[in-house]
Amino acid sequence: MNDHKKQILPEMNSVWQKTLNWQPTAEQKQQFQKLYELIIVGNKKLNLTRITTPEDFWEKHIWDSLRGIKLILENQINWQEEKKVIDIGTGGGFPGLPVAITVPKYAVTLLDSTRKKINFIQTILSDLNITNALTITNRVEQIGRVFQYREIYDIALLRAVAPTVVCAEYALPLLKIGGIAILYRGNFTTDEQVNLLEVVKVLGGKIETIEEFKTPLSHSIRNCIYLRKVGKTPINYPRSVGVPSQKPLLSVKKI
Repeated sequence: MNDHKKQILPEMNSVWQKTLNWQPTAEQKQQFQKLYELIIVGNKKLNLTRITTPEDFWEKHIWDSLRGIKLILENQINWQEEKKVIDIGTGGGFPGLPVAITVPKYAVTLLDSTRKKINFIQTILSDLNITNALTITNRVEQIGRVFQYREIYDIALLRAVAPTVVCAEYALPLLKIGGIAILYRGNFTTDEQVNLLEVVKVLGGKIETIEEFKTPLSHSIRNCIYLRKVGKTPINYPRSVGVPSQKPLLSVKKI
């Protein structure tokens, strides 16, 4: 039995294997455990998450973060390549921190506009000795217009950030042609899909695939939406800070 002082994340070896065709190493499991402990401590000051029990944390933060990169984990050749990843609106570090732990060849940028959260993530990177991640405190609308960040990333991750069309406007300007944005969602409606289809065309992208699945413990419905960058994004995107969320592209249905 676990004592009350230290709560242990569940092992879940067979679930990892069954759902992602992958398993963490012993070292990665230790890092996930330490990450959990650090988040629980930081949560008392920063209100990072409502999800604190070991099973919930494993499912909704660790497993869910990695489910988005399932296609990469299954294709092990691909994840041995060096790639640049950006986690847009990382909050408490999800999905970016589990991805950085899982795929050490990837260079992961953790972006958030809240300095306190980024400062906290810096301490996690240090405590866990994660050397393949760095942080930026800024708004995505601002870095998306800066030459040094624009069209340089292979993968953009967006989890619980904004409606899908807003996420597309945030992510696609930062991706190289051929890059992919992974949008983590709960439910995803047909109306949203129609709207997104039109918006991504404008931004130089296409919807590559949409995966609906259930989480392994609570059986909640989730979706991962994969957007492929196929052409250059017009220079006027992303629009100024606040505009994408206040006036989503094609938010008004055509009559």
